[in-house]
Amino acid sequence: MIKEVKAKSLLRKYKKVDSWFVARYGMNLYRGCLHNCAYCDGRAEGYYVEGEFGKDIEVKINASELLQKELDPKRKRVPLKKGFVMIGGGVGDSYCAVDQKFQLARKALKIVSEFNYPVHILTKSTFVERDIDLLKEIKDKSQAIISFSFSGVDDEICKIFEPGVPSANERLKTISKLKKEGFPVGVFLMPVIPFITDSREQLENSMKSFKEAGVDFVIFGGMTLKQGRQQDHFYEILQKNYPDLIDRYNAIYKGDKWGGASYKYYNTINSLFFSLARKYQIPIRIPAKIFNQVINQNDLVTVILDQMDYILKQEGEKTPYGYGAYSISQLKEPVSAFRNQLQTLKGVGPVTEKIILEILDSGTSPYYERLIYG
Repeated sequence: MIKEVKAKSLLRKYKKVDSWFVARYGMNLYRGCLHNCAYCDGRAEGYYVEGEFGKDIEVKINASELLQKELDPKRKRVPLKKGFVMIGGGVGDSYCAVDQKFQLARKALKIVSEFNYPVHILTKSTFVERDIDLLKEIKDKSQAIISFSFSGVDDEICKIFEPGVPSANERLKTISKLKKEGFPVGVFLMPVIPFITDSREQLENSMKSFKEAGVDFVIFGGMTLKQGRQQDHFYEILQKNYPDLIDRYNAIYKGDKWGGASYKYYNTINSLFFSLARKYQIPIRIPAKIFNQVINQNDLVTVILDQMDYILKQEGEKTPYGYGAYSISQLKEPVSAFRNQLQTLKGVGPVTEKIILEILDSGTSPYYERLIYG
């Protein structure tokens, strides 16, 4: 069922630039999603999505009017900071089937282009090809990153767990097409499905396919399974197709508040992914060269330090970079104003200071480049 609603606001403003998506702002044009992925945590009660998830969807019919007002600098005493606007993710896919009728994604892109903001699209749908013309316009003026979500590249598995989504093969073809058009394109390989798409063979096939398609990065994550609607629905699908795995799931999902699996399980799959990312030389975060000419210097330093912090922690190392990133993100002045007194900032020692100075001078750091590319 499609329900048209009028939203009170649209744009989510992040207190700190998001280093996973390099985004300052986000939005959901729809609530609910017709892709009906079995593992989607948008189904969980905590997201308050009404109706039957996967079949019912709310359409924010006034989304373009709201976005026009929220991005217009003439309507604000303090204009918004320039930064990537994230379209997609959360509790809906902006390119799900209903957008063919309502075209909210296209309308949003026109407004983003009008106000000269860079954009990051995250979708599972090949329907994004409809808007290549507008995305090229945005890319040429600022930047447009296009990312696709996968749980794996086995089409038979996708049919079971992602019934409303174009096949993995179709998505890979769209990635190749977008790369030929000159876009930076990435993959969010998340969530991988425990004991189904997270094996060495499955992950190897996925990474090999992404490399052949020419992706610029792959961001990885394991599955959460919150008790209630999400877990109940997923277990129904699992019982029907992989009943022998129920006991293995019960062994790693033990009622964590956030739906997390055991640390040992996540550590195992993360280590496997890292080794394959190094093998295929695919960055595991969005590389700075894609955004370092677009976002302001404070956000640039914040994102790079956050990315370094994540990578090193995944490799089991202690790191100060997350503390430094937070300090920089809270500054009211440009970080370059502290060029000669960076170590007065909380979390910034001599090593972090050296990296910050390299970022200010060149838009990146040699150590960061080694970490992200392997």
